[in-house]
Amino acid sequence: MTARTVLKLALPKGRLLEPSLTLLRSIGAAVSEVPVYVESGAADAGITGTDVLRETEADVLEPLALGFGRCRMVVASPAQVPYPALPGGVTPRVATKYPRLTRAFFAETGLGVEVIAVSGSVEVAPLLGLSHWIVDLVDSGRTLRENGLVERAPLLDVGAVVVVNRASQKLRLEEHQRLLEQLQLAVRSDITPGQRPGVSRP
Repeated sequence: MTARTVLKLALPKGRLLEPSLTLLRSIGAAVSEVPVYVESGAADAGITGTDVLRETEADVLEPLALGFGRCRMVVASPAQVPYPALPGGVTPRVATKYPRLTRAFFAETGLGVEVIAVSGSVEVAPLLGLSHWIVDLVDSGRTLRENGLVERAPLLDVGAVVVVNRASQKLRLEEHQRLLEQLQLAVRSDITPGQRPGVSRP
């Protein structure tokens, strides 16, 4: 590839990284070059989860759902903690990595809550007395059960998507179309990494 034909791709860390790399390998992308592209600055396109996309409200194009990294965003709490209201008019505290989406959800439902933005293992927040409820991603529900939590309400279905910079798409339409065509073929084939062991969130 020449410098003029290379699109800089931004990849997510965490649960979507390995399936994203697998997908790029399947279309012949030089995975060893990806960190260089990402470190170089602005990216032409990227792979991210719809959870991050909705939380940040990024002004980007979203041309393709990739079919892996599927999970759901939910409200959860210890089984003994009431939902959707606490006794005595206590304002519920909700721990989450997604404060904007959490505030929007509870505002829409008419529940007054205190949102606590956290990083790391959100599931332990109720155990530590930090919050009454949490909002987090869940797949099988195993991690919730291990921490004595139960699902209370759904917020959002989540999955990996391709995002494209609007200006780059206009200036480099042919390259973007070629990339999307290759990714579409890959996600329809047997090498799609959607159900690879170890990439789903518990």
